[in-house]
Amino acid sequence: MFTVVVIVVIVIVLATLLYTGRGRVRGSGGRGLKRQFGPEYGRAIARQSGDVRAAERELGERVRRHGSLREQPLSPEAREQYVAQWAAVQEQFVESPQKAVTEADALLAHLARDRGFPDGEHFEEQLAALSVHHAYFVQGYRSMHTAARGQSGTEEMREAMVEARGLFEALVIEEPADRDRRSPPSPDDHGHAPWPLTRRHAKGSST
Repeated sequence: MFTVVVIVVIVIVLATLLYTGRGRVRGSGGRGLKRQFGPEYGRAIARQSGDVRAAERELGERVRRHGSLREQPLSPEAREQYVAQWAAVQEQFVESPQKAVTEADALLAHLARDRGFPDGEHFEEQLAALSVHHAYFVQGYRSMHTAARGQSGTEEMREAMVEARGLFEALVIEEPADRDRRSPPSPDDHGHAPWPLTRRHAKGSST
């Protein structure tokens, strides 16, 4: 009887450890972090002046803080509204690139908040949380946030808008729960998106 009780306790402990480990690093050590964060892994190393251990501590801390975050669904009405707003912002880029990028930056911040990420008023914290769940798309958001502060030329703003669209799509389009979202989707993954931003949108603008 005592042996059975011990076995049951061990099973419960192991199950608890397995559950609490969900949402953390996919894999073990640096290899798991590199697989989970993709390009963000290299950027973290660069920010730490090549110090791999410091970069991995930084990324591990992001996972600790935000790994258990559960993304909230959008209602069909909210999704349609976001898609319409994004399309309108892109059309505005032709006449006013700076205003368009600023509004797109705010739109992404609100969308991320509605999906359950930290409020956009704390950009670095929101970006850190997004990097845990959408690592392959956050660089575009980072670039657009810089552009929204008036630190980029027209072509850089256009490129930032194009890059940031990846995160917009990842957040606004519902994905199956078992979909591998560690890498960028191909254009056909979502069909032909109705809000493309091509070089023609920047035609007539100058840096």
